[in-house]
Amino acid sequence: DLAELVCSNSLGSDSVSSPAGILKQELRMLGSLIMRCADHSRVPAGKALAVDRDLFSRFVTCEIERCERINLVREEVTAIPSGHAIIAAGPLMSGELVRELGDMLAEEYLSFYDAAAPIVSTESVDMSRAYRADRYGVGSGDYVNCPMNREQYEAFHAALMSGERAPLRDFETHAGYFERCLPIEVMAERGADTMRYGPMRPVGLADPSTGREPYAVLQLRRDNADGTLCNLVGFQTNLKWPEQERVFRMIPALENAEFVRKGVMHRNSFVRAPKALDGCLRPARGGVAIRPDLFLAGQITGVEGYVESAAMGLASAIFMHAVLHRRALPRFPDTTAIGSLLRYLKEAEPSTFQPMNVNLGIFPKLETPKGRKISKPERCSLYAERSRLDMERFIGELPIAGSKTIYSKSQAKP
Repeated sequence: DLAELVCSNSLGSDSVSSPAGILKQELRMLGSLIMRCADHSRVPAGKALAVDRDLFSRFVTCEIERCERINLVREEVTAIPSGHAIIAAGPLMSGELVRELGDMLAEEYLSFYDAAAPIVSTESVDMSRAYRADRYGVGSGDYVNCPMNREQYEAFHAALMSGERAPLRDFETHAGYFERCLPIEVMAERGADTMRYGPMRPVGLADPSTGREPYAVLQLRRDNADGTLCNLVGFQTNLKWPEQERVFRMIPALENAEFVRKGVMHRNSFVRAPKALDGCLRPARGGVAIRPDLFLAGQITGVEGYVESAAMGLASAIFMHAVLHRRALPRFPDTTAIGSLLRYLKEAEPSTFQPMNVNLGIFPKLETPKGRKISKPERCSLYAERSRLDMERFIGELPIAGSKTIYSKSQAKP
């Protein structure tokens, strides 16, 4: 199927009090197929938008296959096509296509490791040693929390440090880890408490049996609509598969867990966007598009995350529409999440360029009343309102039939 989710089934926060939620708001306004399919395949995950992987992918595939104006050809593409084209190859582009694009750009490709967390069957989790709760009590108890005391955590940390890892392929040996998706064993190497300030943070997750926060906690998030599967949140790993079962079963609630999918690690590829793209997702040299009719889309452009990648796909389609109709390429407002991501890809420091998730740091600063302190959620909400208004104006100016219709979650299912 198309649009298969590998690393995680979560698309991040769906609240406009977060940057990820602002981006989702914009995509819904633009009529994003990806957001529509995600909304109709969502599973409970507190404030996050998590989806049933199979349903989500099936919805996307169904929509593409039934569109009369799309011809879906299931073959490998090994050469950049002539004429109008968008390359949306995903994080592991075919070797021949990578080389051809590299020759076109005359720019070195960068790469980093990405990883997927294991998935366990929900019924195999020992609920006598786990409890349902959302952090700070916000939500309806969508997460299963697996607590550990200090002794258990220190033994688990030691096992991670000594666990045997899967060998890397030759083409992966020079890649660096992506800081926002570190393997759990790499976190363990960075210090005894690194995991407790990361995915195993216990703050706001009091154990109802004791009334106190545990020393450390692993969270499990539902992975499908039926709730029969859940993934280990933040536990991306490159441990060998037998080692994953041995080490992760040291967490008391997972002592007898059934691992239905092991964690894996792979290389992701992306271009050095400030040097390799023209600001509108076209391959470029010196900031000038090499081919005005060719666009890149998705993670290879230098963004990180499912929704960010989908946003670059939608942006490239809007740009392509302008090219096909011989119009000037529209400029997304910098005050929007999509516009901020595009500006980052254009203006970031090339020598230290790394893929970027949407975050408030890439938005133009918002003026707030002097002498008044506001919380981050409140600040995000102000950014979200500014984004919404500017995106409405942008959509109203797009010369695309039906573009003024704002997307609603209540639309019919795919």
